Amino acid sequence: MSTINYDLKKIKALVFDVDGVLSANVIPMSQDGEPMRTVNIKDGYALHLAGKQGLLLGIITGGRSEAVRKRFVALGIPSVDIYMSSSVKIHDYHDFRDRHSLKDEEILYVGDDIPDIEVMRECGLPCCPKDASAEVKAVSRYISYANGGYGCGRDVVEQVLKVQGLWMDDKAFGW
Repeated sequence: MSTINYDLKKIKALVFDVDGVLSANVIPMSQDGEPMRTVNIKDGYALHLAGKQGLLLGIITGGRSEAVRKRFVALGIPSVDIYMSSSVKIHDYHDFRDRHSLKDEEILYVGDDIPDIEVMRECGLPCCPKDASAEVKAVSRYISYANGGYGCGRDVVEQVLKVQGLWMDDKAFGW
């Protein structure tokens, strides 16, 4: 059962912003001025399982931290599908979509702030965390019950995998 009002069987790709979606809105800074993000382990497991089940995964972030890239590569997202330092996210979205020969309606995107809106207006299923900006909530088809960095990613991925019959099968057990 899903609370997302969309035919989730159409979804072939899940694309995420990082800051405010897969990490919390508040980011501590190191002494060197580098952002130090927290990550949600259950978000990570869900992303890993989605990749194992054959869904395409992408990251589009304005962030520049190599730690972010390492985290998502370790979860099975190909480096080529991790767009760092994205200044205009719609360009990277188009690259991801076109390289994988996807249609917009086959892509779910989760964003939380104004730089995500162009992508969210174009993708098939725009989603956001509970604590997203008002402007993003206005263009979202689904608003998670969870805040960014606190299970929003897991919520969305789990619903897609459940509807597609890919949640609790043999691939679900283990990394």
